[in-house]
Amino acid sequence: MDAPAITPALSVAGISHCYGRRQALSDVSFNVAPASFTALLGLNGAGKSTLIALITRLFGIQTGRISVFGHDISDAPSDALRLLGVVFQPRTLDLDLSVMQNLLYHAALQGIARREARLRGEEVIARIGLADRVNSRVRDLSGGQMRRLEIARALLHRPRLLLLDEATVGLDVQARADILAHVRMLVAEQGIGVLWATHLFDEITASDDLVVLHHGHVLARGSVTQILKETGAPNFDMAFRGMTEAADRRGRSS
Repeated sequence: MDAPAITPALSVAGISHCYGRRQALSDVSFNVAPASFTALLGLNGAGKSTLIALITRLFGIQTGRISVFGHDISDAPSDALRLLGVVFQPRTLDLDLSVMQNLLYHAALQGIARREARLRGEEVIARIGLADRVNSRVRDLSGGQMRRLEIARALLHRPRLLLLDEATVGLDVQARADILAHVRMLVAEQGIGVLWATHLFDEITASDDLVVLHHGHVLARGSVTQILKETGAPNFDMAFRGMTEAADRRGRSS
């Protein structure tokens, strides 16, 4: 007997989006597997943030379909969004509240009872290494600590899929490495599916699943190793440059 098909953590199918006459996304399709790390790689302006906004329903879908563990975000938004945690590129913490107060406030918005929220808050604070800062105001944290807190907040309602949009922007090298290590640990230890949007090549490893987005088009999908094999490039920097330059030439000639 054939093995049963595994429902993707995230399915993006035929997504196109326009801002007036400007095409931001064009027929974008890919899947994120459960308990996997998928990097969405693209330069600034590639369409990464637009796609995140569509997945999280900040924007309405114009063309195509998006589902989270089989739940269509247009037809069953509550079922889809309860399985989804998000860390947006702009900071969204209340700087004048404490670490725990930020978590309790978010938990209340998620409908989590206060006692349960405090238990979950203590658990995630310990996991991100901020137990000694539980009563500190967020404005007194470092940039890396704030990002870890935002990830902890996104996990309070125990989602199965985590989206992170340029989560390391503005951080130093060590803080970036710490955030990446923490997110990869979530995949390995908790089985969370991750979509990691970035423009930084050094945040990607050879074993990651990868989606290359350029001017709203998907240029490649698969592991880094697979993409190198398909392009024949000796390293990913050259593979990316070759793909994007070829796409730009096609765009100029059309």
